[in-house]
Amino acid sequence: MPLSPAFSARLLPLLDDLVRTYGTPFHLYDAAGIVASHREVTEAFAGAGHRQYFAVKALPNPAVLALLRDAGSGLDCASGTELHLAERLGVRGDDLVFTSNNTALPEYHQALAAGAAITFDDRPFAERLDTLPHTVSFRVAPHGAAGSHLMGDAAGSKFGVPVDDLPAAYRSVRARGVTSFGLHGMSCANESSAERAAQAADDVLAVGAGLRDHGIDLDVVNVGGGLGIPYRPGEEPLDVRRWAGAVIASRDRWFPDRAPQLRTELGRIVTGPHGVLVTRVINRSRKHREVVGLDASMSALMRPALYGAYHHITLPSTDDRPLRAVDVVGGLCENMDKFAVNRHLPDPRPGDIALVHDTGAHGHAMGFTYNGRLRPAELLLTADGDVVEIRRAETFDDYVSTVRWSPASVLPAGVR
Repeated sequence: MPLSPAFSARLLPLLDDLVRTYGTPFHLYDAAGIVASHREVTEAFAGAGHRQYFAVKALPNPAVLALLRDAGSGLDCASGTELHLAERLGVRGDDLVFTSNNTALPEYHQALAAGAAITFDDRPFAERLDTLPHTVSFRVAPHGAAGSHLMGDAAGSKFGVPVDDLPAAYRSVRARGVTSFGLHGMSCANESSAERAAQAADDVLAVGAGLRDHGIDLDVVNVGGGLGIPYRPGEEPLDVRRWAGAVIASRDRWFPDRAPQLRTELGRIVTGPHGVLVTRVINRSRKHREVVGLDASMSALMRPALYGAYHHITLPSTDDRPLRAVDVVGGLCENMDKFAVNRHLPDPRPGDIALVHDTGAHGHAMGFTYNGRLRPAELLLTADGDVVEIRRAETFDDYVSTVRWSPASVLPAGVR
């Protein structure tokens, strides 16, 4: 959706000078908006025994993670690299959760050494381990009425332990001396309905309550993330306070005597609306359609190509032009390299600045370097109005930094 009035008021007066002096393309994030969204979540759960852990995968830049850490957020990691980022920022112990899928053993030991709260995605992995964490949490596979095609249904999802197998999973670790238990469940992705998101959390809490019949009392229930943002103009944002209130009510209904701590791993709703890809029109042509070429490609934002996702696009200072239906494309040798198809924009011309909105989550983080299209810089608009570089644009030297120009054998002597 269009940038918030507050973000626009901070960015647009700087935009021409920024583009002229720094060049394009780049991602830019609004620090004030990110912190405000984090606080909206924590205030919605105030007094309810809740902790929010930002999903690092959404925006894995140390400057943004430090901003959220300083605002009181924990960090949710899903890989060893993300754990390294957290540890470099001094985030360990109770401030860190590790929720991974198809986990490699070294990453598990890394999370264990960091003191992270660890969620197991499958029972066999937990049973193969010599050392278990103090609190063992299993992730329950998607189930129930609420869900998302992005996450998969119970029959097709690669995530979690099937609900019918959970009691045996907990019994197996309890037999090894574990006395503290948690449950994780996430079946939504980019969910725009507070009611459906609350129903998904209620499904998880209901499963947790049912574990008491098997002698398992939960200390923690993590209802994951998956809350969406309004990408299209006119869409309403999800009511976070309403959703949180419903989750708290579900927790208290299913656990009237001993309420477990609630945890969330929200990412998109915290940073998504507070990022923009700043790019420039470099070409205009007529093929079967009117085509507008940008100096950014899907390597900088792959959601439209991967999911058919909508991202709003604006051309500042062009409101006086007539609207034209155009395809907005990048420069990759892929026909999927399109930011928008048949989008009505004010008659784009080479040299125009173009803003691709809502790129603060799963934008730069999902970038790649196919065709040698290098990933752009990341900038941060600070709370006091400065713009700082928090990741420079990649160069050719970065692109070949792992290349062995003189190939070396990897086999021990005498093996060949």
